[in-house]
Amino acid sequence: MNIHIDGARPRDSAERTIFASIDEFVAIRRELHQYPELSFQERRTSGIVAKYLLSYGYEVSEGVGGHGVVATLRRGQGGRSIGIRADIDALPIEEATNLPYASRNPGVMHACGHDGHTTILLAAARYLAEHGKFSGTLTLIFQPAEEVGAGARKMIDDGLFERFPVDAVFGLHNWPGVAAGQFGFVEGPAMASVDQALIRIVGRGGHGAAPHEAVDPVLASASFITALQSIVARNVDPLEMAVLTVGSIHGGSASNVIPESVELKLTARAYSPAIRDKLEERVLALAKAHADSFGAYAQVNYRRGFPPVVNHVDETRFVRRVAEENFSADQIVQNFRPRTASEDFAFMLEARPGSYLFVGNGESAPLHSPHYDFNDEIIAPAARLWARLAETFLPEQSI
Repeated sequence: MNIHIDGARPRDSAERTIFASIDEFVAIRRELHQYPELSFQERRTSGIVAKYLLSYGYEVSEGVGGHGVVATLRRGQGGRSIGIRADIDALPIEEATNLPYASRNPGVMHACGHDGHTTILLAAARYLAEHGKFSGTLTLIFQPAEEVGAGARKMIDDGLFERFPVDAVFGLHNWPGVAAGQFGFVEGPAMASVDQALIRIVGRGGHGAAPHEAVDPVLASASFITALQSIVARNVDPLEMAVLTVGSIHGGSASNVIPESVELKLTARAYSPAIRDKLEERVLALAKAHADSFGAYAQVNYRRGFPPVVNHVDETRFVRRVAEENFSADQIVQNFRPRTASEDFAFMLEARPGSYLFVGNGESAPLHSPHYDFNDEIIAPAARLWARLAETFLPEQSI
């Protein structure tokens, strides 16, 4: 398949070994891509993951927090343990790539690269089992249900870190638009929290020719949507980040009928817990005030999703140093900026120290696009980073 990244030719045994078997891992990635599974349905995927890990010599636990898989490998007398996590689920999207290995499951697609994340960790797992020089416990976490923000919490609630203690936990995500194989690191908030609100503005239906006899929820909704942006503009510190997006509006079915109600769905994102609270407070207040001002009323179901991904400083500096020592300078993105997307790895970082990093996917369609495809050229460098991170975190001299 001639997988290669310019400037990333094998320089050491880890890279040579991983590159030597890269065709095998590309084939694994593409098989996973052809048979994607939605959150809470990852039975086949987790079975494949467990099969490979067992063949590499790991102690494997299945069914952790649903279809989660945890693999451990102990070596030497070191008392430390490192956790490395990959997500395994797919999205409810109809694939439009027309690739020979496109999804064979209608309406389901690996449009976020979780097939690639899983393969990266499997490639690192094999290298570490066969050639890894470390002393301590390696804990590999294959997490289900990331796309719905539930898998990390379910694994934690199922005793993940009590059953498989780790001193730090790390994860990564591919990122389109960043050069293939480049790594990005962020200290502190790296990805945003995400919350959702379902808002129903209820008026009184009537004939479009006699609006004075009705209470128009469409007009009240339009006023509310416009006013929403004042929250970010006037209630949030300009040096802080906040995003409010109304992604769905439904009301009425005819041009000459004022409907009884309008339903809106919105998402709220922030890096700061205080700003997150402020968004909820102001959304609720504005919905009520704008509905009241038109003689309607608002029903709001505001649901907390998951918190921001906040990287721990020491662990982030540690993994960045490992990357700087093992890759060329042009493979490290300087001043990589936080992303406003969200990730339930946030729950793991609330439970344990760690860091979530990024690896460039090159010029590709964006995440969650039906045209997205994971770049197989980044499997080897990302796997090598995981391997070197584990060996550096668990040095052989640890007794």
